[in-house]
Amino acid sequence: MSSAGPVTLDLPLRKLFINGKWEEPDSAQHIDVVNPATGELVGCVPDGNACDVDRAVAAARGNFESRAWRGLDPSKREKILWNIGELLLKHRDELAAIITRENGKTLRESVGADILPASDVFRYYAGWVRKIYGETIPVDGPYLNYTLREPVGVVGAIVPWNFPLQLACWKIAPALACGCSVVLKPSELTPLNALKLAAICQEAGLPDGTLNVVTGYGETAGRALSLHMDVDKISFTGGTDTGRRLLEASAVSNLKRVTLELGGKSPHIVFPDCDLDAVVKGAFWGIFGGKGEICSAGSRLLVHQDVHDRLLDDLVSRARRLKLGNPMEKLTQMGSQISGRQMDRILDFIQSGKDEGAKLLCGGERDTEGEKAKGFFIKPTIFGEVTPRMKIAREEIFGPVLSAIRFRDVNEAVEIANGTMYGLAAAVWTRDIRLAHRVAADVRAGSVWVNTYNAFDSGTPFGGYKQSGFGRDLGSYALEQYTNVKSVWVAL
Repeated sequence: MSSAGPVTLDLPLRKLFINGKWEEPDSAQHIDVVNPATGELVGCVPDGNACDVDRAVAAARGNFESRAWRGLDPSKREKILWNIGELLLKHRDELAAIITRENGKTLRESVGADILPASDVFRYYAGWVRKIYGETIPVDGPYLNYTLREPVGVVGAIVPWNFPLQLACWKIAPALACGCSVVLKPSELTPLNALKLAAICQEAGLPDGTLNVVTGYGETAGRALSLHMDVDKISFTGGTDTGRRLLEASAVSNLKRVTLELGGKSPHIVFPDCDLDAVVKGAFWGIFGGKGEICSAGSRLLVHQDVHDRLLDDLVSRARRLKLGNPMEKLTQMGSQISGRQMDRILDFIQSGKDEGAKLLCGGERDTEGEKAKGFFIKPTIFGEVTPRMKIAREEIFGPVLSAIRFRDVNEAVEIANGTMYGLAAAVWTRDIRLAHRVAADVRAGSVWVNTYNAFDSGTPFGGYKQSGFGRDLGSYALEQYTNVKSVWVAL
């Protein structure tokens, strides 16, 4: 594996982006950003603390109260959001190199699953700026009654490391379209792309204080943001346990609005009349795309007993041919896990599968061949003979591990699919359209794909049922999360 070299950033590192300026942090403490595929240092960012969060929130509040952003003509706000989308494409190569070196995913994935969707979501919400309005309601008496849809205020956006740019933009774009001001807290593992995003937003003409970025750890900077009395809303994507803590923080602070997109244990439900070739492709990339570090990863494969063995044989054969390696190289198909800690967590799950009697069909170990020994690579792993009560079938692994479970009929399949605390996504594979609609209705998940997997669009809502969270990113539904509705009565 050749050395990727340092990221060249036209940004002052070790500084925060607050009120349109690169500010010194309160503390000299910093966080090293390390390339998980090579172990090389990518850069350093501030270890932001509560004082830094205070300054960022004050800047966002000042922007909001002065109407520096929300008071602009809608056509001007629309143009700025559109410009951000275009500039993300202009800086695509630099952003892709940053994301790949921070995260360990392939360049192809950094472009196709982070940058292009991020650009599209800004252009999509640019189109909403002039379409967010209330209504006139007929009421009894000599009154005119109408509603206004107003921005909620200062938004704290806390995003994870797996799709760092895309998920940040899923939150920032609709918040800005509604007229809110934002403080972004990126993951400490992937903060550099967030700083580049801030510079791009400034280049596009976003007024000072509209978007502020504080890097740091969740237990410090994230907690300070969640408890802040001048933050009106938190939008979070990440783990379920952290989601619970954010709800607690809202309760003990100012009852700020919280929306949560949390973990998943998403099932593929494969019926015997399916297009088996399509299932192999969909199930394969549904778990091994993004190294399995995807909240909607199809980590459970529920297969009818009539096609179970053939499907698994095809998947195992394909998994053994998957090329792991330097994510900066064109031919690499799967990169490194995000960190040694995450790698160890995945390996612990794999061991639990073995201990509980699942049959390891391929993978199941760290890949240390050649230069991969410097990184955190796990071979694509498939377990057969998994039962619904096993740990690998119930808990989110967040890695390239697929658990295959047999079923006999549709009722059993639905029962197994709904048998975890999660409800983020699911897939149904069948040529029977009536069966597909029936199962899609019965599965408790926020997204159900039929004969495909992980299809997304900026106009379609995404979010979870049960302990996968509540609220929605994307589409018109996201606008509800960033606005308040005011009823106005006028005596006539």
